[in-house]
Amino acid sequence: MKRRERTRQLIELGGLIAKADLVELTGDDRAVILGLLVEAAATLRGDARDQQTKLWRRRGRRAFAED
Repeated sequence: MKRRERTRQLIELGGLIAKADLVELTGDDRAVILGLLVEAAATLRGDARDQQTKLWRRRGRRAFAED
């Protein structure tokens, strides 16, 4: 069952990348997409974590609401 749950999680995360238009905006350049995610992770490790998380959460909720 764990494998099925992990597969579902990975599919959902890929869907979020597509929903954010990152595939189209980067020309499906996986190195660029990974770089964006690595940059976001670095931001979350920094001092501005709470402020940035609040901003990203608001934007994410708006994006979900648009559908």
